Amino acid sequence: MFMGEFQHNLDTKGRIIIPAKFRDGLGDEMVVTRWLDGCLAIYTMEKWQALYEKLQALPATKREARRFTHMIMAKASECTVDSQGRIRLPQPLIKEASLDKECVVIGVSDHVEIWDLDRWNAYYDVASESFEDIAETLTEFF
Repeated sequence: MFMGEFQHNLDTKGRIIIPAKFRDGLGDEMVVTRWLDGCLAIYTMEKWQALYEKLQALPATKREARRFTHMIMAKASECTVDSQGRIRLPQPLIKEASLDKECVVIGVSDHVEIWDLDRWNAYYDVASESFEDIAETLTEFF
């Protein structure tokens, strides 16, 4: 399980530190891909395989299914943690998530997300304003 929020800088070579708390759960190899709300998602190889199988099960005859699969798979990249605890993000993913220098790495239950700091703060502010309303719409799941 991944949880917590950590601020780290993206260096000029596209590397970012994966917090030690997350490295243990992610392992040395992981997959990074475009994700929802303008962030990047990091999956363990095991979780990536499970997501891949779900994408494979989507009906290829449905345009939305093809589009979603394309968006997830096209820019997905395997990454390896270096001796400094960093991964190198491919330039297309950096561009996709509008990552500049200041980033936030957050744990989201079964995966980790990387956000541009300003984008995260804006997203968090909006979500915080409607937190109770959102919770009320999800009561059937709790």
